[in-house]
Amino acid sequence: MKDLNTQSEQAQDINRAKTYQLMLFPLNNGATNVYYILVLSYIATFGSNVLGLGVLFASVMVTGMRVFDAFTDPLIGALMDRTNGKFGKFRPFMIMGNIIMALSIMAMYILTPYIPADMTWARYATFVLLYAVWVIGYTFQTSCTRAGQTVLTSDPNQRPLFTIFNTVGSLLGMGVMQFLAPIIRANVADYGSVEFYKVLTPIGIGVSVILTILAVIGIWEKDQPKYFGIAGTKADRVKISEYLEIIKNNSPMKRLMIAGAGCKLALSIATNTTVLCMLYGCMMGNYDGLYLPMMIIGYVFSVPFFLITVKTSQKKGQKASLLRFVTLALVCYIGVFVLLVLWKQGVPGFNLTLMSEGHISINLYTVLFIILFGLGYGAYYSTADMPIPMVADCSDYETYRSGKYIPGIMGTLFSLVDKLVSSLSATIVGIAVSAIGISSLPTAETPYATGMNVVVIILFCVLPMLAWIITIVAMRGYILTGDKMREIQEVNAKRKKAIEQGATLEEAMEEYQ
Repeated sequence: MKDLNTQSEQAQDINRAKTYQLMLFPLNNGATNVYYILVLSYIATFGSNVLGLGVLFASVMVTGMRVFDAFTDPLIGALMDRTNGKFGKFRPFMIMGNIIMALSIMAMYILTPYIPADMTWARYATFVLLYAVWVIGYTFQTSCTRAGQTVLTSDPNQRPLFTIFNTVGSLLGMGVMQFLAPIIRANVADYGSVEFYKVLTPIGIGVSVILTILAVIGIWEKDQPKYFGIAGTKADRVKISEYLEIIKNNSPMKRLMIAGAGCKLALSIATNTTVLCMLYGCMMGNYDGLYLPMMIIGYVFSVPFFLITVKTSQKKGQKASLLRFVTLALVCYIGVFVLLVLWKQGVPGFNLTLMSEGHISINLYTVLFIILFGLGYGAYYSTADMPIPMVADCSDYETYRSGKYIPGIMGTLFSLVDKLVSSLSATIVGIAVSAIGISSLPTAETPYATGMNVVVIILFCVLPMLAWIITIVAMRGYILTGDKMREIQEVNAKRKKAIEQGATLEEAMEEYQ
């Protein structure tokens, strides 16, 4: 077994991305996050209020479709790992995925309302079918965000930068949709109206298409065999039967899937449109005056956290950064929990208030809520997508451990967890609302009903806090620290060079350990 040589030689072996590539490829996540808002935030409300489907059906169906994903996602991952055509490994899936999502959601939101109301069975069947098609497209594109990082860069100092550019992409995708939705609601139609979706849908699709094109440009140069693992074109195809063994022995990936699920669940529930309608509209009585300002406050608080998390990740590794800021979010949300427990309907000193009769009107309750919510939101929003670049670390660890390059199956595994948790949030919200006797999902105009405050406390605070606790526990045993990833990249680079010089994969694995 050979020792690693000098740092200068190691540095030459590291695959690094150009600045424009680091900036553009993460926009792929922004492109899929458009649909995260367009679909997962509104599909239950659309099914219940526009199509007249049962409130629990519209919510539970979204989670039930994960059984479908359990079969399709591994197949898509295996297909991606076996793809190596003229247009690369990832670009075809990014483009096909975006086209599939655009067509399916346009058909769902714009065409299904034309199905006669007395043909309820057809509405149910079309709703499920189009959602299933959308899920396939979403898997195609979103798994590339995770898997494509393995070819973009292997530099441990560059990968944390993905989080910042990913955030920019999210703001261009998710943020634009979150910003426009309440404006469309106020000036066109309510969330429960078909006109709302006729306006929002084409805007969302247009934004997603533009972001996808930019992301394809970002990965174009890197999407070629010489960047595919340590064996490149010499790599053997991994049999589907081998995936279970790989997953079983890749402990970091299993822990990251749990942590990623925790982060995603916290974000999905706390930002769910129905939850925010109940908080700012039903409880505080001023949805239009609170939603956008509080969203902007959350984003403003997030900016310094993103800069700090990158510095922490580069210095101490992404594990240390994730643990530190998830813990901070947990502590801050204990304060938010207390404030919501103290809330009293109609009592000015125990309600959020920013404006009153055209003048600024802020009480102590609001000041404390802004500080605790802002710090907590900033901390957890900066970590919500941090597991994405960590998937690339887990994929490189698998190459280091077994010699196999399988970014596709790694990406779809994480995508499956992402979709499961995201859709689970819709089911949880639907069940919680039904538990207090409400027949349709609340909108901004829904009057306060007894028990709404308890539902909001559980959904907005308690469940995210439990998710963060699970994340912290899972990441305690995560072995891919900053130093470990540097070692992994150095060993993989040496093996790759040996194979290029004529060694077999087995010989390279034996020689450099």
